[in-house]
Amino acid sequence: MDLSLNEMEQLVKNTARDFAERECPIEIVRGLDESESGFSPQIWQKMAEMGWAGMILPEKYGGSGASLTALGVLCEELGRAIVPSPLHSSSVLCGLAILEGGTDKQKETLLPAVAAGERILALAFTEAGYGWDAASVHMSATPRNSRFILNGTKVFVHDALVADQILCVARTSQSQNAEDGITLFLVDKQSPGVNCYSLPGFAGEKFCEVSFDKVEVPEANVVGEVGKGWAILQPVLEKGTVVLCAYMVGGCHRIWESTLEYCRTRVQFGVPIGNFQRVQDHVIDIVNALDAARWTTYEALWKIDNGKPEVSKAVSLAKAVTSEAYHQACNSSHEVHAGTGLSKEYHLYLYTKKARTFYHYLGSPSYHRQRLAELLEL
Repeated sequence: MDLSLNEMEQLVKNTARDFAERECPIEIVRGLDESESGFSPQIWQKMAEMGWAGMILPEKYGGSGASLTALGVLCEELGRAIVPSPLHSSSVLCGLAILEGGTDKQKETLLPAVAAGERILALAFTEAGYGWDAASVHMSATPRNSRFILNGTKVFVHDALVADQILCVARTSQSQNAEDGITLFLVDKQSPGVNCYSLPGFAGEKFCEVSFDKVEVPEANVVGEVGKGWAILQPVLEKGTVVLCAYMVGGCHRIWESTLEYCRTRVQFGVPIGNFQRVQDHVIDIVNALDAARWTTYEALWKIDNGKPEVSKAVSLAKAVTSEAYHQACNSSHEVHAGTGLSKEYHLYLYTKKARTFYHYLGSPSYHRQRLAELLEL
């Protein structure tokens, strides 16, 4: 297993770092974090012009057909600068779901617009009970003539504020097997009965509650077969999970860089604080967390790209390790920075919010440990 970057991946890394430093410095990120939508159409359009919105979509649909590892390299750099964008929601989760299960017409209509950044999609999965397995999906979709009627509420939906359409996961039938009866619906956000509310709170993303009150969706907007949506969604969630891990690895890397710099420049008792053993301990904790996150993430990316067995185990291991690594890296950095790290004039709190948010998104460490135990038949 060779996890070193090839020439193309190194080019992606260098280009993304230059872009982030030029177009989205921390001052811009801070301003977007305090805005209502957390979204910059200008930055998103520039990202689309770089080809990133369609990076893993096939060339026939306006994409680049790049590997998942190349996308992971890009997202690591975006996570290092905590660049906010709907890339993960629109291009990865929803784009891959349409590519996996959509009709030819859906692919030809939607994917080029997604790849160009002209249409933004958001995945509505989680509900009040908050879970990422099939058993957590309870929202109903009832067939009526040539349509389906959606009723229910989705919570903690990423990028719904800026999305044009919502890919909604609903249940069209009940079964002893929770994976049966799940269907994917593409819903226009402006449809009658759809209401989107921003959720306040200490989060690194602009979460939304999206309610569906007797929303009519035509059969043409069903993605995949009715009742067979989980077979489409599960591999997409795995790919989306490991790409998210790459974003978190970038955050860990920036935390390590800034903490190391602070240790060298902050002077106390006449010497840089990096001379003190307890401070060194915290830095070592960050390094260990970063290494664990990076290698488990890139192993999972490598396995997916090369069609290796036991992909699901590698993805769950990566998410459990990386979620805790990002969380631990921020905690250790706060120990080093002390009161400085709590100031909004400093950048650490932005990374801390991201770490807390992504700790649970697409499954918490406890969820993925349980899943890993089931996959190992323990």
